[in-house]
Amino acid sequence: MIGVFGGTFDPIHIGHLRLATEVAETLSLSRVHLVPAAIPPHRGEPLLDPATRLDLVARSIADEPGFVLDDREHRRAGPSYTADTLDDFAAQFVGEPLVLMMGMDAFNGLPDWHEVERILQTAHIAVATRPGSEAAGTAAQWLAERRVEPAELAHAPADTPVGRIVPVPITRLDISATTLRALVEQGRSLRYLVPEPVTRHFSRG
Repeated sequence: MIGVFGGTFDPIHIGHLRLATEVAETLSLSRVHLVPAAIPPHRGEPLLDPATRLDLVARSIADEPGFVLDDREHRRAGPSYTADTLDDFAAQFVGEPLVLMMGMDAFNGLPDWHEVERILQTAHIAVATRPGSEAAGTAAQWLAERRVEPAELAHAPADTPVGRIVPVPITRLDISATTLRALVEQGRSLRYLVPEPVTRHFSRG
């Protein structure tokens, strides 16, 4: 199974990388593609330009052989819709199950994503959970209907129908890109919250 972990990564931080690591280990994923959004449809313009975000992700995962920088959303015109990205992956990796990775906040917003039914028809969903994080509304209903445990998905046959939702408990790290951008505006250090290449980027000058 291939993990697909999208996001604005504005900037990428330790929480992103820890989520990807723990989900990949728990589900025995062959690799994880980190997919920075070129034009995120659900938020304003990122602080960092597309080339910088790609570069920082690439340098942050350079020593992790299981992680791959994937720039397909930057090579595609228009908003970076996850449904389109997963279709690209399915066409490229025929027969390999896809696992879309996200946190609980993103999962709770998933019902409002562009053509969400295409997402559920193309990939499994791995939801990183922490103490106190709960599914709500339509997302909670989907979880009740489609839930499988990590061990079930990790050992499922390759032809298992997609659209399963698997909660994966991970280490609680309360780091958000919003908070990091605020620290940058205040001229404060990001050290120990982000990979070293990100620290160096914001320390220049």
